Amino acid sequence: MAHAAAATMMTAGLRTRAIALLIVGLWPRPVLAQDLAAHDRPVTLQADVLFYGDNTEFSNPFREGETVLGNAARVMVSVDLGDRATLTGGAFGDRRYGSNHAFDVVRPVLTLDVRAGASRYTFGTFDMPRPAFGPDRGGPHRLLPPIQSDTLGVTRTYEAGLQWRYNTNRVTHETWLNWQRLNTAAAREVFDAGVVGAIGIAGGVDLGFQGHIVHHGGQLYANGPVGDSWAIAPGLAFHAARRTGWRPSFEVYGLVSRHVPDRERLDRATSGGGVFTRAALEHDGWRGHLIVWRGDDYIKEEGDPNYGALQRNGARFRKVRDYAELGLTRAAQPVAGLRLEGSARLHRVENHYEYSYRILGSVALSWRLR
Repeated sequence: MAHAAAATMMTAGLRTRAIALLIVGLWPRPVLAQDLAAHDRPVTLQADVLFYGDNTEFSNPFREGETVLGNAARVMVSVDLGDRATLTGGAFGDRRYGSNHAFDVVRPVLTLDVRAGASRYTFGTFDMPRPAFGPDRGGPHRLLPPIQSDTLGVTRTYEAGLQWRYNTNRVTHETWLNWQRLNTAAAREVFDAGVVGAIGIAGGVDLGFQGHIVHHGGQLYANGPVGDSWAIAPGLAFHAARRTGWRPSFEVYGLVSRHVPDRERLDRATSGGGVFTRAALEHDGWRGHLIVWRGDDYIKEEGDPNYGALQRNGARFRKVRDYAELGLTRAAQPVAGLRLEGSARLHRVENHYEYSYRILGSVALSWRLR
């Protein structure tokens, strides 16, 4: 009961702190008004389209292979309310090739962005994730793959809730609360919340920090268990100065996890950890990377199952887990507004050797209407 009460208090605390941070940041300050007349407000039409093809040839005790092919698109109109605020409205659609539906997901886009110094606060629909340089960094929020699978960067390109981003020359930071499902008579509510960022502490050395929780709960209806799955990961990242076009980097993170599928059954809860290391080398649109992972009883919902101790049949892998990944990526921007990326990876999952590849095309266009 003590563990359940602590988990309940932690979930409520995370939700309260995320909302409090946004309220404090948005609290009015005594500044000179910069209101614009209605006819002077800039209006912009935007279109973001992601074409994706992701193929994973997995067949191991932890993860099955899957081929995902389709495109996600947004069409939006943005209106500047002043120097510090923008209102955006539009529509989002995601289509999987081979589906019988015109669109498999259709959602409205409605976003209020407020800027204050280096901070940007978002209430509503989040920006569509931009493809990172390398599939191993392609998750919606650039979390480490053991925390949030990079495949979600192409399969979940629509998120909405509350978000705070802060960027300076020395500090990058993002905190968010993404509401995935309401609590109804049919199922529990689902949301995820996280924080990711880095602080420059010396030339070419950053202190990294990441944390993420997925929560199932809700008080209105009690259909299904209440559960939590979270992980935290402090770490260090080393980036050499770019000389002669080459840019090497090295990262090491220590992860701690807690997976509670049912707060009423704490005998099924699992605490674990792991060490994640990644080395990469970039040059002239090419990037090669190597990941080495060692975990012990590490289980994290939304994390890449190749890193976890939970097998496909639901049983726990009760010994130290090893995983390694070698990848090569090529990115190009043939014309303004278009970015192409192709990548291939070799995976070692215990004694299984498998491969995957990914092709992405990202288009971002905007037209000033007034």
